[in-house]
Amino acid sequence: MAPEFVESGSKAWHEKEPKWGIWNIPESKLRLLPEIVDKDVIELGCGTAYVSAWLTRLGARVTAIDNSEEQRKTAHELQREFGLSFKLVQGDAERVHLPDASFDLAISEYGASIWCDPYRWIAEASRLLRPGGLLIFLVNGTILFLCMPDKDDVPASPHLLRDFLGTHRFKLPNSGGTIEFHLGFGDWIHLLRRNGFEVEDLIQPQPPRGAATRWTYVKEDWARRWPSEDIWVARKRA
Repeated sequence: MAPEFVESGSKAWHEKEPKWGIWNIPESKLRLLPEIVDKDVIELGCGTAYVSAWLTRLGARVTAIDNSEEQRKTAHELQREFGLSFKLVQGDAERVHLPDASFDLAISEYGASIWCDPYRWIAEASRLLRPGGLLIFLVNGTILFLCMPDKDDVPASPHLLRDFLGTHRFKLPNSGGTIEFHLGFGDWIHLLRRNGFEVEDLIQPQPPRGAATRWTYVKEDWARRWPSEDIWVARKRA
């Protein structure tokens, strides 16, 4: 699937400020990031590494990890194009071969947060963070996922189509049987707390009127009524 993300990744690298999620909400409006100047940051499941590029420009020392060699090639090409340098590591966010307590911030925007098993990658994020470190991750809204049909190019329904209880690992019929991971709200909270985190925020942004997204699984009118994205913010206990 790597070729599908080249164009959007390049576009994101061109952005002058971070624009988050499927609706591209500017950081100046969302105010998601803490102070990151001279902080050590790891992006878990970086893809084309546009988030890492944003954070590097904002003054962070960034390490970006992804298990796709093709995605890393795109990220390397974009680094050369933009003259921007940060560490790019090939690896699995469920088993990161880096020392304990190496980072102040761990972040994932639709990377490890949906492609890796949360019962593994959350524990790794906790191990990698220093006491007091922050974890930020973006995922499809739980309510959105419950309303998404198992068909390509069919947007979310106003009706529940999946069970809420027992959510975890899904093999989706569309996208060639892609595996994704989704948890309910309570399961996320229990998992984060068991791994030494305190939940500081759950942000469910409403797109502005007239917003557009390249994704076909949700429409603006749906997303203005129900949360299409969940942004979790959790801090590792000191």
